[in-house]
Amino acid sequence: MSDQTEANATGRNELESAFEETQNRILGLMAAKKYIHARDEFMALNEVDAADVFEEAESELGIEMAVILFRMLPKDSAAEVFSRLDSDNQLSIIDKITDSELGTIMQEMDFDDMIDVIEELPATVVDKVLAKSTPGERKLINTFLNYPENSAGSLMTPDYIELKQDWTVGDALAHIKQVGMDSETVYTCYVKDRGRKLIGIVSLRNLVTYDADTSIEELIVSDIVYVGVYDDQEKVSETFTKYGFLAMPVVDNEHRLVGIITVDDIMRVVEEETTEDIERMGGVISADDREYFDTSVLRHYRNRFPWLILLMCSAMLTGLVIEHYELLLQDVVSLTMYLPLLMGTGGNSGSQASTLIIRGLALGEIGPSDALRVFWKEFRISILLGASLSAINFCKIIMLDRPDDALFVAATVCITQILVICLAKCIGGLLPLLAKRIGVDPALMASPFISTLTDTFACLIYFNLAALFFHLM
Repeated sequence: MSDQTEANATGRNELESAFEETQNRILGLMAAKKYIHARDEFMALNEVDAADVFEEAESELGIEMAVILFRMLPKDSAAEVFSRLDSDNQLSIIDKITDSELGTIMQEMDFDDMIDVIEELPATVVDKVLAKSTPGERKLINTFLNYPENSAGSLMTPDYIELKQDWTVGDALAHIKQVGMDSETVYTCYVKDRGRKLIGIVSLRNLVTYDADTSIEELIVSDIVYVGVYDDQEKVSETFTKYGFLAMPVVDNEHRLVGIITVDDIMRVVEEETTEDIERMGGVISADDREYFDTSVLRHYRNRFPWLILLMCSAMLTGLVIEHYELLLQDVVSLTMYLPLLMGTGGNSGSQASTLIIRGLALGEIGPSDALRVFWKEFRISILLGASLSAINFCKIIMLDRPDDALFVAATVCITQILVICLAKCIGGLLPLLAKRIGVDPALMASPFISTLTDTFACLIYFNLAALFFHLM
């Protein structure tokens, strides 16, 4: 570890220790009902740390004390902290505060955060929120709520800076000073025509470096990247990753600008998509984004049972294959000891290939059109791996195991191993591409599914080769 890396790690540890001390001090002051001192400590925290302290207070002291702590925050800070809490804690706060306080919190929140909160609230609470909104706000909220879940429309915010084409740089900067605090970002400004269609963008960098009398029209960049309002959030996150933007415009079917998506929203999407892929690759069907300890035992059971029953049924097929060749195993008992080795090698080989392909699909490095290239590459890899592993296995069987008919047993096992690795690598490489082509999440074609599939093929290849070598068919 370099000196710089060690210094960074030490710095992080010191920050974490300082936060824990502050958190414990606040909880102690609340428990002792020294609310003024607790408020001073709590208000000095940033919104992220304050949300963590609230959740710890709810866990250690109960929701009543946690809400008392929450009410100590100024209204703008309260809105920021509220938006960072999970839905259960948000509902707990809503149950304890007045409708007027709830309306104030919602008004102080960024629009996209407010929409995220409203989507998680019961209908009765949503009615309270809408009742506190103006007619224009209610119309805008209902419009955003009608966009499909996980679409670009559900992620965007209407709080962006709009500039007029006939303005000067001086006009634009004056406008930014006026509305900038209420906008999601000031680094990129958007120019529309009279029909609300997006013309182009102007960066803040250009605005602050050009003369005040420079026309905005001279600074407009018309070659822009945008997403459609109904585009899937995974596609949006891929576009953000590809271009490295801080914000991206969202347009409707008529190319009218309806909002923007910022990088902080995309970071949440990336986390959600990654979590979903990991769960599916592990054979877990998850219906929400609850943390592990916040999810009940019954919900864990429901999330895991469908995959396990499916895999168990598919494993029964492997059992039927083994049963069909029972007499062969009785005649050449030594074949039995190598069956787990072949099945395990096949499953592991397929999982290696599928993991790399799924990653490539997620990053946009590979697409369904690359199926032949993937097949050819995985086939060559599997030949090298199969030959190497089989050579080691052949020596082990001949020199160490020494079963009856050692040469025939070794030949059967090693040829099977080569074929199984080739088959598993190709299946593992191509199944995710097929899933992507037909619109299924490629993460479903991961370890559990591929391992079970290759187990069946390994048994079929192994027993047929053994029957051929030992003349038992």
